[in-house]
Amino acid sequence: MKDKWIWFGRGFKDGFPVFLGYFAVSFTLGIAAKKVGLSAFQATLMSVVNYTSAGQFAAIGLIGMGAAYLEVAVTQLVVNIRYFLMSCALSQKLDDKLPFYHRLLLAGTITDEIFGLSSAAEGKLHPYYSYGAMSFAALGWGGGTLVGVATGHALPTGILSAFGVALYGMFLAIIIPKAKGSRFFAGLIAISMLCSLLFTVLPILREVSSGFRIIILTVIIAGAAAILFPVPDLEPDPELDSRRKEDCGAE
Repeated sequence: MKDKWIWFGRGFKDGFPVFLGYFAVSFTLGIAAKKVGLSAFQATLMSVVNYTSAGQFAAIGLIGMGAAYLEVAVTQLVVNIRYFLMSCALSQKLDDKLPFYHRLLLAGTITDEIFGLSSAAEGKLHPYYSYGAMSFAALGWGGGTLVGVATGHALPTGILSAFGVALYGMFLAIIIPKAKGSRFFAGLIAISMLCSLLFTVLPILREVSSGFRIIILTVIIAGAAAILFPVPDLEPDPELDSRRKEDCGAE
């Protein structure tokens, strides 16, 4: 019991930078939501149940154009389908005997940044580490949206534009430390950026939607890396595995 709250605290602490980034990005999201006529309650509820920046910005744009419900739903599926891949990848770090409801909660609340933190955790992933990180991050996402709807209109245009780069700063904070410690990851990141650029500038490839672009590149690049450079199995830690099984089984 004590062990799981230690892991929760670690995740909560590591989630603080994500909280700051999410608050800034969702603040901008709240302003955009207000412009299309959403109330503070509606915008905040959307942030709570649709935990994704790309999906929410796409939804707000479609709501502003008066799109049909079906179009909004299909767009969300396309934009957010990458989380299927992230959930499958993250499941490989979980204990085989972890109860199903833990897996369901982890998959249902995963984001790009939480996936990065959870993937970088050494050894097997304790679910309460991810829960701690998610809790802090979700607070920033929902709180930022609420504050953005309520007060965003009072800020100067220049400051509002500055909030738009916060999301890219979060991505850099995740990949740079990993790239500095591994030439392999640095090369993989460089290849990913180059391929993404090609999908942006080449005539036929640039017609592919952003959601499918992420899926295609993830499958091809990650699949090739896994086949050519497989990661060796982790050496088991009997004492740590025993404590984790006791914590998971006690619930």
